[in-house]
Amino acid sequence: MDARGSWLLFALGSALFAALTAIFGKLGVAGINANLATFIRTIVIVLVVAGIVTWRHEWSRPTGLPWHAWLFLVLSAIATGLSWLCYYRALQLGPVSKVAPVDKLSVAIAIVLGLVFLGEKPSLPLMIGGGLILAGTLVIALF
Repeated sequence: MDARGSWLLFALGSALFAALTAIFGKLGVAGINANLATFIRTIVIVLVVAGIVTWRHEWSRPTGLPWHAWLFLVLSAIATGLSWLCYYRALQLGPVSKVAPVDKLSVAIAIVLGLVFLGEKPSLPLMIGGGLILAGTLVIALF
């Protein structure tokens, strides 16, 4: 499989699992504290990823990683944790059919941040797609 097909396959897997996350998360936070639910989810993720890294023999010495990798991975982890806390609370308060699409507004935000901070190049399909995501999110959230 070429590089394009490979990233696309993983991106589709991410979308599928994100959809399942919404459904299972909504069912899981019913009647319990959203922060506790996020903590439980985090522990399970740590165990699953540690198992995968062990199974694939991908452990390496963290001290050998460059400082900027550490910095951005820590910042990414903080952003992920805050996202999850907000997401689970939103699932407690609102319907999955509205919460999940609004959460996916992150796609349009990521496009803008990629253009501004990473120097990615805009294209007509990218701008149209991002605009449609924004429009769809607004329609779902507001009506």
